[in-house]
Amino acid sequence: MSLAHSPESRDRQGCPNRGRPRSEAVERAIIEGVMKLLEEGVPLGDISIERLARTAGVGKATIYRRWNGKDELFVDVMRAAEPQDPELPGVSMRDDLVILLESLRRRGLVSRSSAILHNVHAQMKSNPKLWAAYDAMVIAPRRRLGCEVLRRGQQNGELRDDIDIELLNDMFVGPLLVRTVLRPAADLPEGLAEQVVDTLLEGLRPTGP
Repeated sequence: MSLAHSPESRDRQGCPNRGRPRSEAVERAIIEGVMKLLEEGVPLGDISIERLARTAGVGKATIYRRWNGKDELFVDVMRAAEPQDPELPGVSMRDDLVILLESLRRRGLVSRSSAILHNVHAQMKSNPKLWAAYDAMVIAPRRRLGCEVLRRGQQNGELRDDIDIELLNDMFVGPLLVRTVLRPAADLPEGLAEQVVDTLLEGLRPTGP
């Protein structure tokens, strides 16, 4: 299980600083405390700070020093349970897109194999405030990254310059989202990311003079 990003990386992403430097060991204990309660079948809404503090063996103040509330904490728990965001070489638009879609494919496989993740995702979607926090802290940054890759490809001449970047980003991630969300029983085979990227790029590359 990977831990959430450091305070420094959070600041670069525009998220508020949450106080003193964060101890990795303490964060691990708190996040694993939430996972333990979820494994025991406790719904997200029933996990209080008091109960979590007892489970993790820390004080309530220790939790509040690191998170402003349960919503921020639960988002970090979800992020910790998922595969880490990939590092992009930034050399080839095509290769970066493949890496991003492969990350989505792997997240889909993890979600399928984890009953906890599946249940928590469902609970989050029934809580508008929590889902909004997850969208702002996890989904939106990933979307911005995809648009940055496409915009760089447009500037480098790898992509036609008359394409709507926001729409194109949806076109690339759409097949993976369909297979992981709308068709959860659909195949997620190795090579799917390459297949999606290369199929779309066939019609999106600039034409010769």
